[in-house]
Amino acid sequence: MIGKLKGLIDEKGDGFIVLDVGGVGYHISCSARTLSNLPPQGNFVTIFTELLVGEMSLRLVGFISGTEREWFRLLNGVQGVGTRVALSILSVFSTSDLSRTVASGDKAFLARAQGVGPKVAQRIVSELKDKASALSVSLSGPVECPDAVSPPVEDVVTDAASALINLGYGQGEVLSALSRARENIDETPDVGTLIRLCLKDLSR
Repeated sequence: MIGKLKGLIDEKGDGFIVLDVGGVGYHISCSARTLSNLPPQGNFVTIFTELLVGEMSLRLVGFISGTEREWFRLLNGVQGVGTRVALSILSVFSTSDLSRTVASGDKAFLARAQGVGPKVAQRIVSELKDKASALSVSLSGPVECPDAVSPPVEDVVTDAASALINLGYGQGEVLSALSRARENIDETPDVGTLIRLCLKDLSR
C-alpha cells in the first residue's frame, strides 16, 4: 500500500501529475481541485495516495489531504460512482462543502458534478449521509498543501473519528468525546493520543 509520496513535480497535465521520487516518476491521477492547489512544476510536495489494483493495471490517485482521500474512498464505494465520477465530484466540491451537501441530503446540488445523475446522487446521499457528519467535525484552521511535518488537524480528527466508529462506538458519542479531548490538548494532537483520550472518556 502506497499511502503517501514526497517528491518533485516533474510534470502537470490534464488530470494527473508525474512525481519524481528518488529518480522514479510516479504517474498520479488527481482531481482538478487538487491540481489547482498544488504548486507549479519543479516544486517539492507531499501527496496522499490511494493505490487502485485492477486485473491488468495499477493506478495511483493523489490527494491534497487525508480527508480528500477518505472522501474518495467513500465515494468510490458507492454503486455507480467509481474512480472517474469520484474525482469529478472532488473536482467540483471541497471536502467541507461535500460534507455539508451530503449531510443535508442536497441531491440536486450534488448533481452539479459531471457524471452524477439523480439516481447516483440519491445513492450517495443515502449511503454516506451518516458518514458525512463524522467527516464534518468542527476543526481549526484551513487545510494547506500537505508538505508540513505534522498532518493538518482536520486529518488527525477525521482519522481518529473513523477509527473509533469502526470500533463500534456511535457517531454522536464519538463526536462528543473528540470535542472534549481537544479541549484538553494545547498543541496539535496526533491520532494515537486523540484516540487514547477518547477511549478513556468513552469507557467512563
